[in-house]
Amino acid sequence: MGVNLRDLVPKTTIDLKNLSGKSIAIDAYNALYQFLAIIRQPDGTPLKDSTGKVTSHLSGLFYRTANLVQMGIKPVYVFDGTPPALKEVEIKRRARIKEEALVHYERALKEGKIEEARTYAQATSRLKDYMTADSKRLLTQMGVPWIQAPSEGEAQAAYLAKKGDTDYCASQDYDSLLFGAPRLIRNVTISGRRKLPRKNVYIEVTPQIVELGQVLKQLNITHKQLIDVGILMGTDFNPDGIKGVGPKTAVKLIQQHGTLEKAASTLKQAEFPVEPKRIREIFQHPKVTDNYHLTWKEPNVEGVVNFLCRERDFSEDRVRKALKKMIEGSKKAKGKVTLEKFFG
Repeated sequence: MGVNLRDLVPKTTIDLKNLSGKSIAIDAYNALYQFLAIIRQPDGTPLKDSTGKVTSHLSGLFYRTANLVQMGIKPVYVFDGTPPALKEVEIKRRARIKEEALVHYERALKEGKIEEARTYAQATSRLKDYMTADSKRLLTQMGVPWIQAPSEGEAQAAYLAKKGDTDYCASQDYDSLLFGAPRLIRNVTISGRRKLPRKNVYIEVTPQIVELGQVLKQLNITHKQLIDVGILMGTDFNPDGIKGVGPKTAVKLIQQHGTLEKAASTLKQAEFPVEPKRIREIFQHPKVTDNYHLTWKEPNVEGVVNFLCRERDFSEDRVRKALKKMIEGSKKAKGKVTLEKFFG
């Protein structure tokens, strides 16, 4: 779900080409779920290889990552570890949504409502263990680093940006700001022309930068207070939030009363199934690791081809062309002879 700060935060539209030479820590699960949802057949069926294994995530990961590197950007993907215990309610809620969507999807298929079926299919996406393993294997062959987070990948990505090990972190969720990411980029992995569900309308999805400092200045609150705003609205660790409290009301309450506890005391139905300070602790002191080394290497062309084309039935011609553009583009971006020197 993520905290809904969309209408509260200032955003700046950017061209990713202007980030050449910059590094971005990408929330891997967030990106992979996007690929699984979007990259599907007209009837909603995901891409699969000849053995029946889903490959939509690999298609998105390969071509989007190759495109980023082609622009001179240095991506690093951060994978989720064990979720905090407080996330159990949200995980179960998501599972119910997927089950309900599957029922609607199968019904729409039987009734021949193809477009409706595809919309429901997008909500049924599940990231299985073999998909995660395949993604890590592909990134290694592409020479792109990845990190295994001990817990929330989003928290680890924010940590990299806070330390200065990457210039930005990327996710669709605004939780990154609650985790303290100084600069968040949205729409890194899904930018482009997109069709709105159930409408014959297309929109242009463009990358956006959200800077934590600007958010706090515009809202006239501290980072700790921003976390309190999120808790009032609802986060992955208290999905329901406070009934009747939306983004604007939450900000107003914190601006007026200073803290979550004082704001809640003014509300008649302010109930917290989880003690707020436990949620604050997750955002302020998340489980992260320093056990990583960011090194970008030249891709193992034959390794990528063998994996994607020999094992997962990708088009060899398309894969080789993408790799060629990836290598040539990165050379052109910095005038270096090899990717390894460019990224060194």
